[in-house]
Amino acid sequence: MAEPPSVSPESSWTARVDSTFSDNGLDPDDEDSDYQQEAYKEIYKDRRRRAHTQAEQKRRDAIKKGYDDLQSIVPTCQQQDFSIGSGKLSKAIVLQKTIDYIQFLHKEKKKQEEEVSTLRKDVMALKIMKINYEQIVKAHQDNPNEGKNQVSDQVKFNVFQGIMDSLFQSFNASISVTSFQELSACVFSWIEEHCKPQTLRDIVIGVLQQLKSQLY
Repeated sequence: MAEPPSVSPESSWTARVDSTFSDNGLDPDDEDSDYQQEAYKEIYKDRRRRAHTQAEQKRRDAIKKGYDDLQSIVPTCQQQDFSIGSGKLSKAIVLQKTIDYIQFLHKEKKKQEEEVSTLRKDVMALKIMKINYEQIVKAHQDNPNEGKNQVSDQVKFNVFQGIMDSLFQSFNASISVTSFQELSACVFSWIEEHCKPQTLRDIVIGVLQQLKSQLY
């Protein structure tokens, strides 16, 4: 079965215009008629004008809907601003509040990512401590008699002194005593940098190994 011939938009447009002329008793093929030519132009302009008006109205409606959606989604747009009274928010204010809210969300996201990173480090440190305690317990279970050899107070003091000496070296190199404010800021910075569980673990291991080489 043969397909019906396709009709181009231009042909459809011409057919509609011809129909309009016919309805108004005009002959579009009568090229000698200036009146018909002018009428043809006016009809074309009118259709173009209406099409442009409809497109512009759609664009305005889409923009209005976008602003209405923003105002309903952004929490700060829903809060009453007493500086502008009870009137509707302008488009500029809606955009500014939207920008401010997006920036706030970015800051909150970054803050949460930093908190998650800190928690992961803490979890990793706790896992390391757990493994170390398990190794100590296992070593004690494998050698129950090893605990009978009591460590003297001097040895314990040497361990403590070695740990403190190592910490004081980094403390003395990092802390400034120019003013109390600067001292306070430096102390917290030093704690965050040099008192991490992994750092303290490395210090203790180094001190114990050094003491063990001295005793044995």
